[in-house]
Amino acid sequence: MGFVEDELKQLKDVISNLDSRIKRLEQSTSGAPSSANKDLRMILIGPPGAGKGTQAPKIKERFSCCHLATGDMLRSQVAKKTPLGREAKKIMDAGGLVSDDIVIGMIREELDNNKECRGGFILDGFPRTVPQAEGLDAMLRERKRELQHAVELQIDDSLLVARITGRLIHPASGRTYHSTFNPPKDYMKDDVTGEPLIQRSDDNADALKKRLATYHKQTAPVVDYYRKTGIWSGLDASQEPGQVWKNMLNVLEDKKSGHAAGLLSRITGSN
Repeated sequence: MGFVEDELKQLKDVISNLDSRIKRLEQSTSGAPSSANKDLRMILIGPPGAGKGTQAPKIKERFSCCHLATGDMLRSQVAKKTPLGREAKKIMDAGGLVSDDIVIGMIREELDNNKECRGGFILDGFPRTVPQAEGLDAMLRERKRELQHAVELQIDDSLLVARITGRLIHPASGRTYHSTFNPPKDYMKDDVTGEPLIQRSDDNADALKKRLATYHKQTAPVVDYYRKTGIWSGLDASQEPGQVWKNMLNVLEDKKSGHAAGLLSRITGSN
């Protein structure tokens, strides 16, 4: 019975997703500006090593949008000494956590001033809690730029250890490589710029277990939140990156009907 229950749950998620998209389409044809529906607006959810650093640049290139990683935004605002950056620095220097309002303010500023964001945005690393998700939704609704997709890269924790311990990162762009599975063309050099790659000090098995425990505790309620809104999609991130990318495009370009039909066929036993 477990298999049938899982399939029914997946089908319910797909139907909910489709229903939400139909409603948004009806709203967009009833008076909303057409330009509000041309850009891509999504969040990318996944544990460390799931492949966000591989998929996000592909999405950015394909849809001509901006990639907003919250850690990068925070460092940039602090470095530029913007009002939000100065406020965040005071909090961090005192050992505190930057408030949700500050992070949402940084996202708002990027949407206002980053030309790449005219084509839409990928949010990476935020929201991590339900209150953050609610605050983000409220800000986006004010701008008539509601989220279209919340894509979760799903992978078993046991598979992440091998991925993480060999992960190599290009700090400036966030591009990721792997010493075994996805090595750079030249040893420890970024394929695009030729700049040095690094390995994070916390990319080890012990640190990963702690990070995963925190991730699952934080993320499960957020995933449930987006399931209820109808924009959530889950992708099997254990597959090779090219297949994950194909599945990603199926979601972002709304090619969901075939998947729904396939689930229904397996559940009912029809051909």
